[in-house]
Amino acid sequence: MSDAPKKARRTSLRQDAINVPNLLTFLRIALIPVVLLFIAEGTPRASFWAAMVYGVTAITDFLDGWLARRQGLVSVLGKFLDPLADKLLVMAVLVFLVHLGHVPAWAVILLLARELSITSLRVIAMSEGVVIAAGQGGKDKTALQMVALLMLIIHHPYDVHFVGFGSFRADFNTVGLYLLYLSLFFAFTSAGEYIKLFVEAVEAKEERLRQEEEKQKAG
Repeated sequence: MSDAPKKARRTSLRQDAINVPNLLTFLRIALIPVVLLFIAEGTPRASFWAAMVYGVTAITDFLDGWLARRQGLVSVLGKFLDPLADKLLVMAVLVFLVHLGHVPAWAVILLLARELSITSLRVIAMSEGVVIAAGQGGKDKTALQMVALLMLIIHHPYDVHFVGFGSFRADFNTVGLYLLYLSLFFAFTSAGEYIKLFVEAVEAKEERLRQEEEKQKAG
């Protein structure tokens, strides 16, 4: 049996809303307040469960995209909901962590400003018929943010034991902060990549339109 992705089928918006990949995306959005409630409790046990639920959202993020491609269920609704769910989760957790004093506000403001700016840029590009694919820098930023958020959600220090090497006390909040700061670096370097791609794509489109106009005039 072939493992190749199936060709996307034409479906109605109602059908798109109830297919399995999009239901998983809706589940990811519904789990956001659950994560926040566990974080708000503030105990090590609650933080552990917040991290577990956050881990479930990461798994559904992988599954919905894989299923959509595998079953030919890639849809306009899915393309809108999937990145929206990711950004809602990241923004909600980061803002809540600022409220709790676990993360400095300036770092979150910079990250959110970057996300909103690049999202707006990509929307403008799409309106011009230009698709800007995610670059490696953007993927590295996202991966670092996911791990950083997991560490920040766990928050409390724990004794980590290594067989034969002893143990040490790990401050998960500090580790998460360092990873978050590192993700800031990739966030802004990848933003530069997106801006460069946007300018190049728009210039290429304008050049193509100019050549087509010249051909029409010559014809």
